[in-house]
Amino acid sequence: MRSGHIGRWAAVTGAVLLTGACSQAGLAGVGANRPVAPATVPASGPAGGGAAEPTPTLSPSPSPSPSQAAEKPEGDDPVKVPPPKLSKYTYTFPVKGCKTTYQRKLLVLPKTTIWAKQGCSFVAPVDGVVDEVNTSDTWSPATDAGAAREGRFVTIIGADGVRYLGGHLDSVAGGIKPGTKVKGGQVLGKVGRSGNARDTGSNLYFAISWKTGPAYWWVRRGMVEPWDYLDAWRKGNRTLSPREETMKLRGKLGETPRCTVQCLGKVAPAQTTSSTPKPTKKPKPRRTTSEEDVVTLNPTIAPLRPQ
Repeated sequence: MRSGHIGRWAAVTGAVLLTGACSQAGLAGVGANRPVAPATVPASGPAGGGAAEPTPTLSPSPSPSPSQAAEKPEGDDPVKVPPPKLSKYTYTFPVKGCKTTYQRKLLVLPKTTIWAKQGCSFVAPVDGVVDEVNTSDTWSPATDAGAAREGRFVTIIGADGVRYLGGHLDSVAGGIKPGTKVKGGQVLGKVGRSGNARDTGSNLYFAISWKTGPAYWWVRRGMVEPWDYLDAWRKGNRTLSPREETMKLRGKLGETPRCTVQCLGKVAPAQTTSSTPKPTKKPKPRRTTSEEDVVTLNPTIAPLRPQ
């Protein structure tokens, strides 16, 4: 009987002890996840009655302002390097003081049309001597004569030995005549619509070739594509010279090559006043080009020796 009471008390005592242990350790998922209160610094100092030292407080470092973060370090100004000198000649874009556009591809002839307002200045692209001057506009759509298609024009033989043509002019500048020495940038005439440009916008017919006589007008109207040189003279390297390309092509084709493109004009219809047919005359044989027709360049005006 006594042993039975002792067993019950042992069971009750074990349950009490187990409940206390659970309250201290915490139940799984509840007591174990409770936040722990931060430790507090005791108000009283250490043994001996001294005052407690204050805990140091760390203040955050100031962040830089947006203006300070975007500020760039100062540096030296960029050094402008001039383009390399490609020849001893200095060139000028042939239209001065006006907005211009021009074609950069071969259409029919190796020349270009520089579109500009009427009255803009056509200037010498390089130092040289005036070669040909035409102050009258004799072109007619009825005949479309090849030699008259450029209308009023001026050609110069540059100091580089290259011939430059400016056509479709409205007028030729005063004092410009064959043999006149000119400087690069000097006004030779005014942009216009003469020749076969009368039904188009005002423009400058610009061509590069070599010197020949007036009879070989198809050489004068352009042999070397000019747009790469115009690009360089306007916004690139003003010492880029067409001399080498021009003289190389002249050596290949000869000084007076035959006309191959747009050579013939139109034949005006014959006007008859009588219904009686007139006897036809036997046509005379056309004279062909011979050695006597070849125009020899004057080396003092158009030097052809390598320079």
